[in-house]
Formats: sequence, C-alpha cells, structure tokens
Amino acid sequence: MRITVIGTGYLGAVHAAGMAQLGHDVLGVDVDEGKIEQLANGHAPFFEPGFPELLRNNISAGRLNFSTSLKQAAEFGEVHFICVGTPQRPGSTAADMKYVDAVIEGLVPHLQRPCLIVGKSTVPVGTAARLTTKVAELAPLAKVEVAWNPEFLREGFAVNDTLHPDRLVVGVASPEADAKLREVYKTILDADTPYISTDVATAELVKVSANAFLATKISFINAISEICEAVGADIMPLAAALGHDARIGNRFLSPGLGFGGGCLPKDIRAFLARAEELGIEESLAFLKNVDSINVNRRRSAVNLAKGMLGGSLQNRRITVLGASFKPNSDDVRDSPALSVANALQRQGAHVRVHDPEAVENARAVCQALDYTTEVEKAFEGAELTLHLTEWQEYRQLDPNRLSALVTSPRILDARNTLDVDRWRAGGWTVRAMGRPSR
Repeated sequence: MRITVIGTGYLGAVHAAGMAQLGHDVLGVDVDEGKIEQLANGHAPFFEPGFPELLRNNISAGRLNFSTSLKQAAEFGEVHFICVGTPQRPGSTAADMKYVDAVIEGLVPHLQRPCLIVGKSTVPVGTAARLTTKVAELAPLAKVEVAWNPEFLREGFAVNDTLHPDRLVVGVASPEADAKLREVYKTILDADTPYISTDVATAELVKVSANAFLATKISFINAISEICEAVGADIMPLAAALGHDARIGNRFLSPGLGFGGGCLPKDIRAFLARAEELGIEESLAFLKNVDSINVNRRRSAVNLAKGMLGGSLQNRRITVLGASFKPNSDDVRDSPALSVANALQRQGAHVRVHDPEAVENARAVCQALDYTTEVEKAFEGAELTLHLTEWQEYRQLDPNRLSALVTSPRILDARNTLDVDRWRAGGWTVRAMGRPSR
C-alpha cells in the first residue's frame, strides 16, 4: 500500500519507518527542509534506540522516501497519516491545533481520488468531526474520509511499540475505512494483536484517557511519598506492597521526581481545557491536583537539596545527573531534571549537568547551566550530587571511585533507583525522596 506520514518529528519519523518495515511504500513529509534532508540521508534527528537502523534499512530497501511537498503526498498516497505536534497553546492550557489544521488545508485541495486521512496526533475530542467538515468544504468532489488511530509510543521503546503494539485502536465512520486500516496493519494483526474498532470520538478519548490515568497513578504515589517524608516512613516497601495487589499493579508506581516530556503534562492540561469547553470541568477537576502534585515534586527536590547543604544554595557547587525527561531519550521537553537544575541555578548554585544523550538539546534551551558528557568530570569538586534521570549507567557508577573526585560525598536520589546501601558503604551521605534519612 502507498502511505504518507505527514509530520516527521518523533512520532511521525518512527511511524513512517515502521510502516515501511511492514512492507508498505511510504513517503514521509515535513515542512522542515533540514529535517527531511537529514532523514533522507539516513540520519536520525533524535535519539531513539533501534530507530537509526530501521530508518537506513528501509531507505536502502527503497520502501521509504521523504519530501516537503503536500502536493506530492496527495498524488502518492492511499492513506495519509497525520503525525504533527499538538503542543500547549501559548497563553492557554488548551492544545494548539494549528499544525493539524495546516496539514488539512495544505493536503486536501490536492486530493483527486478516494483516500483515507488518519490522525495519530493526540487531539481534543471532537477534532475528527471538525476536520471531516473542513475536508468536505475543501474537496467536495473527492471521496475522503477522516479516521483516528491514536499512538501509544513510549520514548525509548518506540520502535518496538510501533511494530509490536500491545493494542491497536481505530476510530472510523465506515466499514470501508476499517477494512483499509486492517490492511495497513495486517502483519501486526496476524500476530493476534488486540484490535479495537470504534467511533472517532471514542478513539480520540482513548489516548488522553490513558495519559490521564498514568499521570494520576504517578502523582498518587508521589503524594504518598510526600507523606512518607513528613512522618519518616519508607515509600519503597509501601509502593512494592501496593504493586502486589493485582487490582493496582506495580507499573507507573515508581516514586520519585514525577513525569515530564512532550505528552503527559500538556495532554492532561488540554484534557482539562476541553472539559471546560464542554461544560463538564468538574468531572476532571482531579487532574488539576495531579498536575500540581507533579510540579510540587520538583520543588521538594530543590528544598531537600537546600537542606542537605545547610539551608543555602548560594555559590554551592552541585552536580546534576540527567537532563532528559526520561532515560533512553534525548527529549528535554518539560524535563523534571532540567526544571530542578534551573531552580538550583536561580537560587545561586553553580550547576553542572551530565546526560548521556541530551546535553546538546538541554544546552539549546537552558544556556545558563554548565554541561559535560564526561561523567567523572561532572563530579569534580561537587558539594552535592542530584540523581534526576534514571539512566542505567548511573546505577553502575562506582561510589568509592567518585568519592575521591567530589568536595563532599553527598547525593540526593530523586528517582529511587540507586543502591542506597552501596553508596552509603562508599562513604556517601544519601537522601532519597520519600525515604527516611540517616
């Protein structure tokens, strides 16, 4: 099948390569000429394990090409996937739909034959219905249907999530659209992947509901973590005990610094904004607390750091381990780690940040901080170290060796993934969020 993927950011680029891997002829389209050139030459514009190989293999096989022309996309494709961003609207908590609308306005007038437009972007419920009206106005003679197929990619696992998803959800208005999407995903469906076909509004709601639930679970355990800190209890065995309850489960029940990235924070805010537009904001009022709890964990980390340094951050040398919002990613959008690092710097600390992959992206948005890609250099002269992104390599650090590099061997584990006993045995004073101090 001939497929276009419009928008070649994180979602779109991985989806385009994934569709090519499934055997389709794919054209990736973006207005960013530099990004298109980079992708066409087989270079990944972001860090994602397994993606560079997937990209190059399918370019070499002739199944994957790139363009900046929506006219070419219209002439090429039977199915057009919309994968552009829906960021938070400036001055508002609502989603900014200008990029999605721009795709429709640029693509649809060129459509001359029956085709299916499939949204994958995370959007406010009602978007597909609105776009269906717009498509009918722009191409009244073409048989064009709008469907929705939400994405559930996890950064760091996006290739596997594309090729081996735990479920496929499609929102369609006709049996023909459903049949077309079954054809697109035939290889995946042949592996007995659950397939949920529903109406477009329900499909739109699935993604934002999933994100709202996950955000709620993360903020819940972090709220309990705050209580543990207040009374001297230990969040780790508490979370483990909850996780053994089959009704709760242990996934997304890891206490620490909270969530960030380009999805969860802006999606729960946009969900709230849409509920307000619909006049049902009280139904989702709890998401305001979910958001505030998440933001408050960053303040708590700064306050714990200040306490470990005697109450003042002025002119103190602090090392921060991690800049990306999560491990196995170079994404720094709404990164809790960078948020904390910036707050420390604003209160007078000299902050040096290390990250295995995200240093350049972090430097582009936070120039006031000092950065290094050499982990031992990051520790030199530090009076306090903060572990803020749970990269695997940080778990493997040798505290005995590092203690000789720092001015004072003190560390705050804000992700609760370090071996606290091992670090203490290495001579370090260790605090961990939600856990008793010694």
